This record gives sequence, C-alpha cells and structure tokens, in this order.
Amino acid sequence: MIRIDPEEISERENYKLLTGTIIPRPIALVTTLSEDGVLNAAPFSYFNIVTADPPLISVSVQRKKGIPKDTSRHAIARGEFVVHIADEAYVEKLNVTAANLPPEESEVALAGLTAVPSEHISVPGIAEAKVRLECVLEQAIPLGGTAEAPAADLLIGRVVRYHLDEAVVDERRHVDAAALQPVSRLAGSSYAKLGEQFEVERPS
Repeated sequence: MIRIDPEEISERENYKLLTGTIIPRPIALVTTLSEDGVLNAAPFSYFNIVTADPPLISVSVQRKKGIPKDTSRHAIARGEFVVHIADEAYVEKLNVTAANLPPEESEVALAGLTAVPSEHISVPGIAEAKVRLECVLEQAIPLGGTAEAPAADLLIGRVVRYHLDEAVVDERRHVDAAALQPVSRLAGSSYAKLGEQFEVERPS
C-alpha cells in the first residue's frame, strides 16, 4: 500500500489523486445570468446532493488564483442558477461550454445549445438536458486556499422546480437511469457512461 502525505505534494498532485480516485463523478452543467443579461454555462464535476429536506444540492466552483469564476460571481450576485444533469445526448456540446470565454460572451451560444425560460427564477435553462433543476442560492461558502484567496466557492442551491423529460420518469416519479443515459467524469479528458447496473440489498 502506497502512503502519501497530502501536505508534502503539490496542489496539482493532490488534484490528480482526487480526480483519479473519486470516480465516477456526476456532472452538473450550470447556467447563470450576468448583470448584463449574458447567459453563462459551465460544467462542474464537484457536484452532489446535500439533503432532501429541503432539496439542497452542492456545486463546488474552483477559483483561479483566488479569483471567482463567472459561475460563482453570477450565482452569488443574482441568487439563482440552474443545474442540468449531463447526459449522452448533449455531452459534446456540454464539453464546449468548458471553453474559457470572456464574461460578455455566452458559452450557450458558442455550444449551439437552446436556452429555455425557467418558471421560478430569472435564469434560463438548457432545453437539450433531460433533467434540469431550478435553484435559488441557499449559501455560498468560500473554502480552501487562504483567507485572502480562497480556493473554491461552495454553492448550496435549493431546488425550487424540477424539469424532467417524460421519457426518463414514470408515474411514480421514479427516474429511469438507462433512459436518462447520464455521463460522469473521470480523470483528465475521460468520461464514463452508466454501464452495467446491479443491486445489493441494504441490511435492515
């Protein structure tokens, strides 16, 4: 067994170990709206559920040298954002949204994605996603790095509206994972499909 002290290696080495071992990671395509009305979109794999009561989800947005990314700045300023579950049908376009564009340019337009109005918030969603979650910002927590230059902004969003394609959900509101065809993030440029499913009964 190899033993590594995280304090004795670089940030990049920690990043590679974490992204290479904590796999697969679900991908959130997050849309936000700038003060000038530019629709921003970016994918994040530091993403998960926080609690169901109320429905809260988390997206960790890494900073660049302590400077917040557009997604964090817009979500915090407006208090709203939309999370879309990445799936096979639009993963190529989703990947385009990772491009480093200036704030006045829209990744949604660059990727050829279709903006669709939300019902409870002002930030539009993306029509191509089979699942999208309208969120209001519950908390934004700067983490890591230093007090002067945090490494990330942890966005906690409260889901205020679910949008589910009829093809992926039944009358009991159970989601069919095979129909959703979610994609997940591995390390580097690698992604994964759902693959084989199996069941293990939880002990009582």
